Amino acid sequence: MKRLIALLGIILALCAPAALPTLGSARAQEAEIQQQATNRQILVMLRLPAPHFRPNKSYSGAYGDKASASARRRIAEAIARRNGLAIDDSWPMPLLGVDCFVMRVPESGTVDAMVTRLTGDPRILWAQPMQLYRALGSTQTQGDPLYPVQPAAGAWRLADLHRVATGRGITVAVIDSEVETKHPDLIGQFAANRDFVVGHPDTAEQHGTGVAGVIGAKSDNGVGIAGVAPGARMLALRACWQTGPSAPPRTVCDTLSLAKALHFAIDSDAQVINLSLSGPFDPLLARLVSIALSRHVSVVAAYDPSLPKGGFPASEAGVVAVADQALPSRPVTVYGAPGRDVPTTQPGGKWYFVNGSSYAVAHVSGLLALTREERRTASPRVATTLGARGAIDACATLLPISATCNCSCAIQRAVAGAKPR
Repeated sequence: MKRLIALLGIILALCAPAALPTLGSARAQEAEIQQQATNRQILVMLRLPAPHFRPNKSYSGAYGDKASASARRRIAEAIARRNGLAIDDSWPMPLLGVDCFVMRVPESGTVDAMVTRLTGDPRILWAQPMQLYRALGSTQTQGDPLYPVQPAAGAWRLADLHRVATGRGITVAVIDSEVETKHPDLIGQFAANRDFVVGHPDTAEQHGTGVAGVIGAKSDNGVGIAGVAPGARMLALRACWQTGPSAPPRTVCDTLSLAKALHFAIDSDAQVINLSLSGPFDPLLARLVSIALSRHVSVVAAYDPSLPKGGFPASEAGVVAVADQALPSRPVTVYGAPGRDVPTTQPGGKWYFVNGSSYAVAHVSGLLALTREERRTASPRVATTLGARGAIDACATLLPISATCNCSCAIQRAVAGAKPR
């Protein structure tokens, strides 16, 4: 408690005393309003034109054509009028062959009843609630983060692994809150920076910046930390947002923002998709995850013991489910990685210590980027120290080791260009 009071005192000392309560109250009210609006939203899927009518094809007519889009809009408006709904947004998703319309259910009705009602409309492929997801991490503002105190520096022998691979040529999609891409430890590490969130200010946020740092912060640049895959190129895809004045602030996402980001990541040929979040099963997101897996993309997600089956998308077959290795009980299908006292990047050009399965997920995404560079395999495996229940063995994941050639031997041979036996 004393430590918390001291921390709050530091925060208050750094802010204008008169402005802080007003700003915090405004953000809290905004978050509450957004939460209420999302709770009454549903997603209505209309069919896009056939593939040969898509843009960049030899035939005319496309999902982006004004006539085609206007026709779908008219159908959506007719559906909305008939059912007393309001249209809030829309987004075409050609990977799934759908145009997604966000509609708001009036206070007089319920979301579940409306979804059931719309399911019988032949013009609609499917309808579903708008789900909310949360990031699984927290922030500590203590200490000076340096490479030697990174858990992966010792447990994973990160410096040795970087002699073999750094993630060069691999693209990692960071689907999270806003990343501070100009941070001194992150600048130049991104191939794209996109914002798919509507209604929340576009400003650097803690969770996304921290996750990106664990995955791909620069190495040997004289400041801060070294990412697990400093040679990888990242896609900073904002699908989540920081809410309210809580300490640490909550980070949440919704179905549509995540779907937009996933669609972009798949279209951009990302080889690894990092999802440091968890929530309820969602049919739209499940279809996009399935497409990613069918294209041999490594999808890494956070396991949440408080949710059925550990939460979605970690519960999906083929997704690499990860939790903080300090979690007392993990299912045999869930990998353990560093998630305690992890130094990483934070907004404002800072470095903080963070905790949670979110950052364990980021470690594994970085490791899979190294493995994809070294092994050039479409479906890299993850090795553990004590079978499926053990913590991840980073060296055995990256390099084939054996009783006659341990990690040091395998690294030496890999650096020399010889394959370990």
